[in-house]
Amino acid sequence: MSECGRLVLLGAPLGNPADASTRLRDVLATADVVAAEDTRRLTRLAKDLDVTVEGRIVSYFEGNEERRTPELVDALRAGYLVALVTDGGMPSVSDPGYRLVRAALDAGVPVTVAPGPSAVTTALAVSGLPCDRFCFEGFLPRTPAARRSRLRALADEERTLVFFEAPHRIAGALADLAAAFGDDRPAALCRELTKTYEEVVRRPLGDLAAWAAESAPRGEITLVVAGAPPAVAQRPDDATLRAAVADREAAGLSRRDAITEVATGYGLRRRDVYTVVHQV
Repeated sequence: MSECGRLVLLGAPLGNPADASTRLRDVLATADVVAAEDTRRLTRLAKDLDVTVEGRIVSYFEGNEERRTPELVDALRAGYLVALVTDGGMPSVSDPGYRLVRAALDAGVPVTVAPGPSAVTTALAVSGLPCDRFCFEGFLPRTPAARRSRLRALADEERTLVFFEAPHRIAGALADLAAAFGDDRPAALCRELTKTYEEVVRRPLGDLAAWAAESAPRGEITLVVAGAPPAVAQRPDDATLRAAVADREAAGLSRRDAITEVATGYGLRRRDVYTVVHQV
């Protein structure tokens, strides 16, 4: 225990213990308190890593995080080193953690991280889809109506999309994705990443939905879906361009400024609008 407590977020292996970092091992061995999403899985991980957890182990999961957060903040204020570990991946990413991080920061307690695996970036890397820009949507709504509404709102998103989904809902989710995004949208279903039965199925959404309905994939699933193709703006006809320039001239702009404004508004080259306006 030190004068100033510290919260350390631990990136846990998704399934293969060999992915654990040396720092994760060190923190597990030295932390005063280890808050685990599942204490049994933590015990198994520590055994696989040949690490003895000397500190107090407490459960910290969705059902008790509101009640347990103040207790952990009290421990941090008292100078204890508290480690937070989930069943796999990074805390706070669709897992418990955000509430405790926010409470620790509000209490003036240092928060740091021992980074490790993440199903989001792992699935992106192996998907074969663009990774330069992406957005993580977590779990889709449970009810079909709410899920379809969410997907309609995402249909025009141009960034690659990453979802988590439960095995018993994946076939329905993929069918709704194909309906909202189109059967031909590329996607990759990543199942049991880093584990013995790891599987990555890369197919268009329509084919992937049919495959999932037939094969009923099991295990932890991360779904990566290509973004929508960039929208191509339709060029207005010449009469529309002339009228737009004339309207701006009537409002007091010079022809030069009117042409510049119209070109910018329609995403056109100024020279092209100038040519249209001065055509005989």
